[in-house]
Amino acid sequence: MSDELSPKMRAYLAEVYRLSDIESEQNGYVSTSALAELLDVSAPAVNRMVNRLKELGLLEHEPYQGIRLTDAGRTAALKQLRSQRIAESFLVNVMQFDWDVVAEEAHQLGGALSETLLTRMIEMAGNPTHSPHGEPIPTSEGELPPVSDELLSDCPAGSVVEVTRMRTREADRLNYIAALGLLPGARLEVLHTAPFNGPMQLKIGSEYRIIGYNLAELIRVKKVSSV
Repeated sequence: MSDELSPKMRAYLAEVYRLSDIESEQNGYVSTSALAELLDVSAPAVNRMVNRLKELGLLEHEPYQGIRLTDAGRTAALKQLRSQRIAESFLVNVMQFDWDVVAEEAHQLGGALSETLLTRMIEMAGNPTHSPHGEPIPTSEGELPPVSDELLSDCPAGSVVEVTRMRTREADRLNYIAALGLLPGARLEVLHTAPFNGPMQLKIGSEYRIIGYNLAELIRVKKVSSV
């Protein structure tokens, strides 16, 4: 099925998966308006594509909840994400691009890469298991092991965590996150969380950081036993 899809169709499925992953509390459902905003296209254009993908059995719709991927749609989405994440890794690890500027380039490349080329690219990139933004790279069969992490903004004071991945691809935010040392793999301690979605005080090694709640919402982490 995925071989019959156009690059644009695969890109839509990948963005539905990414949006449902970002909004994990919605049980996989996303709104077409959120999808239109993410893709920066008109609502009618999204609705036309959604109807085509529904006809192919790749999306399902539930009134008042939105759309979500079927099993076949999820597999096709993950294959597309594999291409994009390998392209991101290649651009950063081999071509020395900064991590904050590769998302759009990888999006363009991802729809035109054969599995043979992807295999060579991931070898040249050092066989990474995750993209530069911390996202796991799916298998060539479109499979992905469960990912267990949470938003940094949800972590209470006293938590010791490791940064896993980013929820944003916006260059200015990624650049700022990197400047703070909050890259994937960084370990930190949550020292204090202000009430009512206030700022958080963090300790990274011997350094201290204060970040806003909105920034903490863009970073996913997993609990660890010690810094």
